[in-house]
Amino acid sequence: MASEHWGATLCQKFDINIGSLPFECPHGLTSFELVTGYVLTSPSDSVTMVPGILQLSDCIERCQKNSTCKSLNFETGLCVLLSTAVADRTTVLTPSQFPVFTIFAQKICISDIQNRCTKGWAFERVLGFELKGKEQKKIQVQSRLECMQACLSERDFECRSSNYDTENGDCSLSDMDRASIVPTHDMKMRTYGPSGGSVEYIENNCVDEPKKLCDFRPIEGKILKTVDFVYQNVKSVDECREKCLSSPYRCHSFDLGDPSMPNRVCRTSHLDKYSLAHIEDAYLQVPGSITYELHSCYNVTIMCRSREMIARVRTSKVFDGKIYSKSKPNLCVNDIHNSLEFEIAMRYQDVDCDVKEVQQGHFSSDIVIQHHDMIVTTKDLGLSIHCKYDLSNRSITNNVNLAVDGDVDATDSQSAIVSSPNVTMRITDRMGSNIQSAQVGDPLMIRFEIVEATSPYEIFVRELVAIDGQDQSEILLIDSNGCPTDAAIMGSMTKTGDDRKALEGPFDAFKFPTSETVQFRALVTPCLPTCEPVICNVRNYDGSSREMDSFGRRRRRRSIASSSNIDSNEEEILVAKAIQIKDKFEFNGKDGKRVKSQQQQQQSGHRLSSGHDHNREEAHELDDEISSLAANGSCLNTMGLIFAGTCFLLAQLVLLLTWACLRRAPFGARSANGGPSGPVLDFMDRKIMRPSFGGRHVSPNYDMFYPQVGKHI
Repeated sequence: MASEHWGATLCQKFDINIGSLPFECPHGLTSFELVTGYVLTSPSDSVTMVPGILQLSDCIERCQKNSTCKSLNFETGLCVLLSTAVADRTTVLTPSQFPVFTIFAQKICISDIQNRCTKGWAFERVLGFELKGKEQKKIQVQSRLECMQACLSERDFECRSSNYDTENGDCSLSDMDRASIVPTHDMKMRTYGPSGGSVEYIENNCVDEPKKLCDFRPIEGKILKTVDFVYQNVKSVDECREKCLSSPYRCHSFDLGDPSMPNRVCRTSHLDKYSLAHIEDAYLQVPGSITYELHSCYNVTIMCRSREMIARVRTSKVFDGKIYSKSKPNLCVNDIHNSLEFEIAMRYQDVDCDVKEVQQGHFSSDIVIQHHDMIVTTKDLGLSIHCKYDLSNRSITNNVNLAVDGDVDATDSQSAIVSSPNVTMRITDRMGSNIQSAQVGDPLMIRFEIVEATSPYEIFVRELVAIDGQDQSEILLIDSNGCPTDAAIMGSMTKTGDDRKALEGPFDAFKFPTSETVQFRALVTPCLPTCEPVICNVRNYDGSSREMDSFGRRRRRRSIASSSNIDSNEEEILVAKAIQIKDKFEFNGKDGKRVKSQQQQQQSGHRLSSGHDHNREEAHELDDEISSLAANGSCLNTMGLIFAGTCFLLAQLVLLLTWACLRRAPFGARSANGGPSGPVLDFMDRKIMRPSFGGRHVSPNYDMFYPQVGKHI
């Protein structure tokens, strides 16, 4: 425990100078280092005592402007300037934690030419504590100030803290600090805690922390004894929060003071409960009060590139989780492990990442920063990111000076419009009309076309994939060679009449079991001057194969068996489209399974009829009639079986009753003539009636069964 390690009698020896010589830093920057919870007791060296100072920065500024001031003691409401520097001769620096804890600060001279530190103080030291297991570089230095200077000058990584051993001069630099570690894990692992020796922890206050998107967590019923700033006339939590984030230091907590006081104030501090582990009783218990401690902050930078948008995230606390597209958490995701900076890249019109083109040149997507690996919690952050482009055509002029023998100087001006083809994907019916939804089995077309009528390009299509709306299933419709994988599902890509800028492929509407949304994604490549079709070997339903032309690759007219390489220099365009496809029937009651079975039979009939001959529509009509007759016949046969079964059971029951009556008469006569007595007859009655008794329990068992089934639906 920190309280056991740091008793009231603990003291630390330092070298101080009682002289009144002014502090000099001719070739560097004068800054300060803080030691929280300690006080320098040297009344004879007191320069001045200033009461009523509510801001640590004001106390530091007074010492900064006073050439004889070398250090200071600060408590909320009291500033004591001292002419003594701790590093010059041996004296006592005493713990000061009751009734409030004191902050000691002294001047230091640092070389900060490349990266000027504009914060109120450059470093804070914690005596007897260290950050374990996080060092990035270890060096030997002659003094504590040299270790601080090495942290400021580090260029291989951002140095956030260091451990300095006062006995052997070891200086361990780290890219982490006590604010960036995760308390729920690292504090339990004693990452930041007592060193048990001569090592002290030094934290760099000059680092630039993210402050755009910040999350504060409330701690109810207590406030800090000593704070850095006190602002008057601040009445709302949001206003006080902004004061904290705009402070000239790394603010980690704020509160609105005692709620029972008539004049509310805003109090901010660079400390929180984790950085105060070496202070005993750092808080005042105040009913109704709330201290808000900074949990994490994020800076998000969006990079808009020609083919993708990149969201780069920088956080103040080490992140261990994932970043993903909100609507595609399984396909578009990056797993992050213990990092302060991470990113996610999303290609435009990418179905996997759900990047949407809101309007021409305006792309948008929603991302989630999730801390837990499996579930979404209140810690997580959702962001909507956008990239906008100016897609207007540009005129490029090339002036060529032609030198000709003689007196003639000619200038030839050439102008051209640079425009790449825009390719769209549409889902239409067989007449070419756009549709947004369909039913399973509807005859549809998928159409790719160049928007610009004057474009010199033609196009070919390959790697057409259908994906369900939940990113769980996908099916390849057109392979990498440009050929259909299953002619019963998707036909080959052909030109639309005389339009050489458009391709289309027929298919019957289908859906995935888990979603009514079917998304299509394909790679489209423009080619000049024309796109030659590829010859595909398509297997018929009877097992035979036939050749089919498909505009799926920019190749010479040859078989795919003789071509295996794809031109990697071809510029590919990714296009995507989604459509809602619903079942034909609404299921209701016990007949749902039967109707669904009939629907599947009808769909199978449609698939078997899909081809690319001229009689395709007639085949569909014939299959519809056959499916209808089959469904009606199935219904009639089922009703007949039910009726016949009922009649059979009734006939059996009549036979049993008749047989029982016939058996009772002889037994009765036999008893009258000295035959078996009454008990034997009773036994026979029970034996004969047992089948009828069992039959009466059939109906109640089914009545209990249906509600149980209903509860699981």
